[in-house]
Amino acid sequence: MDRNPSPPPPSCDQEDEEDLAGGDCIGSTVYSKHWLFGVLSGLIQIVTLESDKSGSDDDEQQMELAEEMENEICRVWDMSMDEDVALFLQEFKAPDIFMGVLAKSRCPRLREICVGILGNMACFQDICVSISSCEDRGQVLLQCLCDSDPPTLLETSRLLLTCLSQTEVASVWVERIREHPSIYTSVCFIMSSSTNVDLLVKVGEVVDKLFDLDETLMLEWIRNGTAWPLDQPREDSEEQPGLSIVPCVLEAAKQVRSETLEGLDVYMHILQLLTTVDDGIQAIVQCPDTGKATWNFLFDLVCHEFCQAGDPPIILQEQKTVLASVLSVLSAISASQSEQEHLDREEGKCGVCSPNETGARQITVALPLIDSLIRVLQNMEHCQKKPENSAESNTEEPTHCASTQDDFHMKILKDISCEFLSAILQALTKETVAQGLKEGQLSKQKCSCVFQSLLPRYSPVVEGFIQALRDVDKTLADDLEESFPSVKAQT
Repeated sequence: MDRNPSPPPPSCDQEDEEDLAGGDCIGSTVYSKHWLFGVLSGLIQIVTLESDKSGSDDDEQQMELAEEMENEICRVWDMSMDEDVALFLQEFKAPDIFMGVLAKSRCPRLREICVGILGNMACFQDICVSISSCEDRGQVLLQCLCDSDPPTLLETSRLLLTCLSQTEVASVWVERIREHPSIYTSVCFIMSSSTNVDLLVKVGEVVDKLFDLDETLMLEWIRNGTAWPLDQPREDSEEQPGLSIVPCVLEAAKQVRSETLEGLDVYMHILQLLTTVDDGIQAIVQCPDTGKATWNFLFDLVCHEFCQAGDPPIILQEQKTVLASVLSVLSAISASQSEQEHLDREEGKCGVCSPNETGARQITVALPLIDSLIRVLQNMEHCQKKPENSAESNTEEPTHCASTQDDFHMKILKDISCEFLSAILQALTKETVAQGLKEGQLSKQKCSCVFQSLLPRYSPVVEGFIQALRDVDKTLADDLEESFPSVKAQT
């Protein structure tokens, strides 16, 4: 039977309705206690039969779930979203039955459904605390994250995310996960090899939540795949470390990229969290292949996918959080590489590229980024002005940037864009400025948008850019100074 991602809705047979009239209802629902007891008893019998066969030759063979039983237990899965039903299951100690299934059953579909029911029950705080407080239950559930069945992994990830989102028990789960290195391996394997988008998104949400909750755990996971013997130069070694977090996150991001913006947002935020610690930055840039792959992927998102010239400006509302993460990581990588190049020059190391090659690379990289960043700032300005200028903004269309949360995310995006743009402008060569003017990335209109956004916070950067611009196009430099007197007064 095909897997059913959405359990069938509850229903009552006519004879069951007669029982309900006699006080057989669960809480304020129309669900029958008697029927539910029957289903749970059937579950116990299934597990018992499997245990009796555990010594047979087909011990490792997966078992199939009878269609009738699958329909019944799926109905319980759907019912468990109701708080009265969830509390009744808790009172009847149903979680112990489900845990027994998870610990002993070799039927993937049954395991998936049982974890799904527990996931629904965990949405209610008291039940979540009860499930989480039992160490044995915690061990069984974490073991499910090492399962080979994608639907079971999906439901397990959903359950873990629910528990990690409850402040009362989040720390308990973080500590359990820290104590089980196999969880890191399983998560990395899923991210690096799965093509199931739903699973990748949910696992990504779990990792994102873990890293957000506990920096120490994040550092441990970063170091798991990057530890090298101190006396063994990386470039001389053919042996590779175990699964590293950055390539795995990147591979998952590539899988979800074309399927779901929300999923891509999750993985980009994971990368952003990694760059908040020095070890995370090093995990990205210290391996040339990883650093290049990460940069190229993010560069392609910014310059060829998000906020493109033909897109309506309002699309920035959908892309603002993922763009902020992508630009933040690009900025961090760029800053790290610039710092390393500076250190290499101080130590007298020979550069990999000749001066001509370096200039060509800067033009290839800097100008598309400048163009994209300016477009982000222009669209942001358009979004912020539209409600004020539109007479119908409060009738048919929703007011854009009106909510506090939207304002907050837009401010973050603007701050990150301006900081990254200022760093790029500060490093521009005369040749790059000339090429930018020739190709249109540095027109008067675009430069005005840059100055409007960067002033007064980045005044020194603007002043330095005008000086470089004057060497290439004095007329344009003078025009911009006239438009921005505060810059002219200080030059």
